[in-house]
Amino acid sequence: MKFVSFLLLFILVSLKTPAKPACSESKTKTVVTGADQTEKYLPYLNGKRVGMLVNQTSIIGHTLSVDSLRSLGVDIRMIFGPEHGFRANASNGAHVADEVDPKTGIPIISLYGQKRKPSEKNMAGIDVMIFDIADVGCRFYTNINTLADIMEACAEAGKELIILDRPNPNAYVDGPVLDMKFQSGIGKFPIPVTHGMTIGEFAQMINGEGWLPGKTRCKLRIIPVKNYNHDMMYTLPVSPSPNLNTQQSILLYPSLCLFEGTIISQGRGTYMPFTVLGSPALKGLYNFSFTPKSIHGLSEEPLHKNQTCYGLDLRNYNAEQMHKEGRINLKWMIELYKAYPEKEKFFDYTQSTAMGRIERLIGNDVFKQQIISGLSEEEIRRSWEPGLSAYKQMRKKYLIYQ
Repeated sequence: MKFVSFLLLFILVSLKTPAKPACSESKTKTVVTGADQTEKYLPYLNGKRVGMLVNQTSIIGHTLSVDSLRSLGVDIRMIFGPEHGFRANASNGAHVADEVDPKTGIPIISLYGQKRKPSEKNMAGIDVMIFDIADVGCRFYTNINTLADIMEACAEAGKELIILDRPNPNAYVDGPVLDMKFQSGIGKFPIPVTHGMTIGEFAQMINGEGWLPGKTRCKLRIIPVKNYNHDMMYTLPVSPSPNLNTQQSILLYPSLCLFEGTIISQGRGTYMPFTVLGSPALKGLYNFSFTPKSIHGLSEEPLHKNQTCYGLDLRNYNAEQMHKEGRINLKWMIELYKAYPEKEKFFDYTQSTAMGRIERLIGNDVFKQQIISGLSEEEIRRSWEPGLSAYKQMRKKYLIYQ
């Protein structure tokens, strides 16, 4: 009887047509995320105890996938929360505690607090794990680290990982490949700044390249995005994190996040983060200004707090062109270094509460000196070879979307 009820609910939801985000280059076919294709994975979940690695981007139509799947009778035993928490109410880098979801009563296990992956006890309480989180395609965005941790836990416990795949809004490949001597929490894999893959594709690369401890492999079941390819401009329907609160900030993030290794503010502490750049020391050199403040849930202690910063307003910059050209922007780094009056302080990351050294962000120990020496963007780009081309060739083995 329980299965009949489950099946009836499944049929009813399958008949609904959930709203999808617009895709400017998909004029005839609508992009359908893996999560929205419930008919491809819901029957498989029947009778299984399910764990879910999810956050606010994990939606089916307009509803959180946890709520949708529970209404369909899926037995969700645990929710695992990444950076910013399940409801995205934690600031950048803040530790997140375990809790119980007040709406569903399901235990929420934080993977951005005391531990980074589910425990053996956690894994014993489920039969299958679901990973359903929107990513922005950058090496220093921590979702791919969480993905690897989940894959490691599943491999150790002999459990299958189901990935409900979603489009990558920055699906191009650019930047130097990480020199692994600068491996850190914001750079775990030998990949460029933008890796050009979806979470599903990246999971296949983790398995294929033996990046899990002991070169173990995780059993994967990927539900691909329908009607999608990497050339498409895709707008995420939900902000992936508090400081990426607009499509413009998402598209500028691969370029502007590099400034977290400098004395230049990227707009943290404002309602326009990752769309502006500035510093108090640039007063008189730029007309545009902004003042970082303490904003709960965004940045409590931003760089240059309560000081007027002068610099660049990139809110109307044609960021989509970066996707079409497949290149991050280095010109802003070159320009602001040249303009900064106290050049010995430009790469002083110690005042920032964000990510830290430029070497960890860019992935090598030559970029800083290249900027100081006045190299052009093209000269810097040439130094990324042959590593970048080798990565592009390796990446082809794991692509789902051509």
